[in-house]
Amino acid sequence: MTVSRRIPGIGDPTLLALIVLLTGLGIAMIYSAGQVDIRSLATGIWLRQLTWFAVAIVALAVTSRFSIRFLEWLAPLFYATSILLLLLVLVIGTGPSGSWLELGPARVQPAEVAKLATILMLARVLGGDRGGYDRLVMLWKPLLLVVVPLGLVLRQPDLGSALVYAVILIAALFWAGVPLFRIFLLVTPGVGLLLGFNWIVWGGWFLIVATCLYIDRPYMPDSVGVLLANVAAGALTLPVWNSLADYQRNRLLIFLDPEIDPLGSGWQLVQSKVAVGSGGLLGAGFAQGPQKRLAFLPEQHTDFIFSVVAEELGFVGVAVFLVLFALLLYRVLRTAVDTEDDFGGSVAFCVFAVLFAHLAVNLGMTIGMLPITGLPLPLVSYGGSFLVVLYAGFGMVQRVAWEK
Repeated sequence: MTVSRRIPGIGDPTLLALIVLLTGLGIAMIYSAGQVDIRSLATGIWLRQLTWFAVAIVALAVTSRFSIRFLEWLAPLFYATSILLLLLVLVIGTGPSGSWLELGPARVQPAEVAKLATILMLARVLGGDRGGYDRLVMLWKPLLLVVVPLGLVLRQPDLGSALVYAVILIAALFWAGVPLFRIFLLVTPGVGLLLGFNWIVWGGWFLIVATCLYIDRPYMPDSVGVLLANVAAGALTLPVWNSLADYQRNRLLIFLDPEIDPLGSGWQLVQSKVAVGSGGLLGAGFAQGPQKRLAFLPEQHTDFIFSVVAEELGFVGVAVFLVLFALLLYRVLRTAVDTEDDFGGSVAFCVFAVLFAHLAVNLGMTIGMLPITGLPLPLVSYGGSFLVVLYAGFGMVQRVAWEK
């Protein structure tokens, strides 16, 4: 009998400790982000995050009391509700990108809620059918379950969250035993969409896909469908690019060359890299970061909170945070691997995938290795909806650990 089974209602006490510790450190860094010489939106916002933390604790406690079978039964209703919220936000959404719903004194981001609902629904559909996916057409159900919320999120538009939905799909298919080559074929149109800006590069990619299909020799309809999907994706690149908001196009262009507009669209990335680089070994000290204090670093309490960590706590502080995140990921993954329940394992593994995607993309955009997408750093960045949804997901993982 494991330690987690001897503690009633907790599941994995180590995981719970890591969650609370990282959240506490996150609130401390949000407080530090508000300590500026020029008053900003970050000033005093740590108190709101503290309130959201209390709500998140309740969410974790509630979801950890739901049995795995109840969560499986609840999945269709939860998924349908989340789709309704995504449709509603397109009509009456508020905020800079129109992706928020006003619910009394609080604002909720339906895209975050739908992530959890999609995980549950995919686990329900794929959890009991591990293996046996010889045809791509057999994957139409999970594809449809993800394409619907992904499309609605893109309409907001929210490219960062759309990316996470794609990661959730890949994680769920992998956990269900879908062969890696089948997953590769599914994602090739997405790569073709990205490479469609240059027909020579796209042509090389198309040749690679065709060669892989010739070597593997899947069913002819699957091969034809994949090739046609890649052709369509390449043809849609420019229309999709033109449909993006100006700030989204600028983010992608700045990623390629931040110096083309260092005082405008490239300001965030340039200042983030300066803040990270100036941290040195031990940093400038808690709440003492000059880039942050002088308001050179935008969005220091949300997208670029890790730049504050690097500037004020240095390499040592960054290493501590990364170790804690690595331990957190390991505990969630271990729960997925150890459970004998396919549904519960799929839920835990998809939560792991969401955490990893947010962590990798946020850190990547902080140092200029990935485009700025607006994905927050789990448990550390300011954001009520994401924190509550994360804790609800952790509650489900704890339940899986309890019942494993």
